[in-house]
Amino acid sequence: PLWLKQIGSTIAYSCSQCTSSASSFSLTRRPQHPGVMGPCKSKNEPSDPTPGTAGAALAGGALGDMDRFNNIIMLTDSYKVTHHLQYPPGTTKIYSYFESRGGAYEEVCFFGLQYYLKKYMVGPVVTEAKIKQAEEYFKIHFSHPIWGLDEKLFNRGAWEHIIKKHGGHLPVIVKAVPEGTVVNYKNVLFTLENTDDECFWLTNYLETLLVQLWYPTTVCTQSREQKKIITRYLQKTGSQDVIDKGLHLFKLHDFGFRGVSSVESAATGGAGHLVNFLGTDTMAALMMIKDYYGEPMAGFSIPASEHSTMTSWGREKEVDAMRNMLVQYPKGVVAVVSDSYDIFKACEDYWGTELKEMIEKRDGFLVVRPDSGELPKIVLDVLDKLAGKFGTTMTSTGHKLLPPCIRVIQGDGIDINSLDMILRAMTNAGWAADNLAFGSGGALLQKLHRDTQKCAFKCSYVVVNGEGVDVVKDPITDPGKKSKKGRLSLEKNADGTWSTITEGKGDPAKDQLVRIFLNGDLTVDEKFQTIRDRSNVGL
Repeated sequence: PLWLKQIGSTIAYSCSQCTSSASSFSLTRRPQHPGVMGPCKSKNEPSDPTPGTAGAALAGGALGDMDRFNNIIMLTDSYKVTHHLQYPPGTTKIYSYFESRGGAYEEVCFFGLQYYLKKYMVGPVVTEAKIKQAEEYFKIHFSHPIWGLDEKLFNRGAWEHIIKKHGGHLPVIVKAVPEGTVVNYKNVLFTLENTDDECFWLTNYLETLLVQLWYPTTVCTQSREQKKIITRYLQKTGSQDVIDKGLHLFKLHDFGFRGVSSVESAATGGAGHLVNFLGTDTMAALMMIKDYYGEPMAGFSIPASEHSTMTSWGREKEVDAMRNMLVQYPKGVVAVVSDSYDIFKACEDYWGTELKEMIEKRDGFLVVRPDSGELPKIVLDVLDKLAGKFGTTMTSTGHKLLPPCIRVIQGDGIDINSLDMILRAMTNAGWAADNLAFGSGGALLQKLHRDTQKCAFKCSYVVVNGEGVDVVKDPITDPGKKSKKGRLSLEKNADGTWSTITEGKGDPAKDQLVRIFLNGDLTVDEKFQTIRDRSNVGL
């Protein structure tokens, strides 16, 4: 077909057993060589063609082996590749900003920028090999079945300019509010602009990558909101001592690794949660924080069972499986899923009778985990069953508290709404919040999206023919999408709230945006504990 020949003309295929090659290929495979497309002189050619130089970026070889997911030229939306042709003639600067335009939570805890800068933008990230790799993709990607390829779509010369003039470093400056800072929504969080007049197109080329900050920032923001809820109920039910000892930081455990879309999501989202808490099973987050934020160990976990380790003993030996958990882990905290068959029998007959003495004599405590049942009823029922066997004491506010040897964790169906619902129901039923911890998986790291906080990246200022121009988006069909105008600064008000000053009218001495990236170099390297400390302001 014509379209296939036009696309194929951009790739050279050569046979590994002869000297023939083809600049185009046919969709029809020849019967004598069913695995091969295109002409070949050899009758003994392999079942698949060996890519020639031009196709190497797509099908293997030196360019194909390069990490395509770490090629800054390709980490963008396709249409942005063509945008260098669309700005007004004489454009020399594009200045854009990122903000939460609103959303579910008024307080936004900014987090994750340092990871993206270090991983994708620091150092000589533009190379000739990466340009070639990207060009080969774009040649095919932008080929049209009727009109073929417009060679000027890919701005090869501009990328080569970055190598020649800047040694492959990106000529941009990023200013941002320090990570961990809690800013009320509808304020600028970071700005980005080019520092080389010839690279005006680069600012918004980087939007695709950097807007992914919505994810760790939103996880961090929502996790912090859950921390506020847990803290409030601990205080309300006479458990201030838990907060004073820092144990509330283990009340929401990250179960989310398996529930996210990728390892990188687990890393960045899990790290966002760890800004607020210390409990996690998401190893990717720990590795990310160590490598990119200099914290050797940002989170902790405990021995815990899953259904496979319990049900493999069989129904009749469930109590033996439970006993084994206490024997294998004779001290410290251990969590055991207890609903494999009958959660109420487990609480009353096994934990509360047959194994009660072992639990009471342990140096540490057992955490009973129901993993099914209607919320909040199942939590209240389990607490009642355990209380009937282990007894309770009263907190200073008159709420019931299980003895120190036993607690409960609810990890099924937990999101910010059910967490609040359960704690409210416990409080109303006379239970102290300290009896319970939570585990959250998909809801913690996945039950959110970019519009949860309405995150957006918009251009607000340009320079054209030497003249600075404030620009704005102001659609009549959605006033909520109106963007900010001009150069921006972020200032803190006397009452602790924040304001974005637009149109270049801000006071530089009051601007809280800090330069953190300049021309390929990270100029501020934050430590994770510093970020945690900032996030606690106002709690």
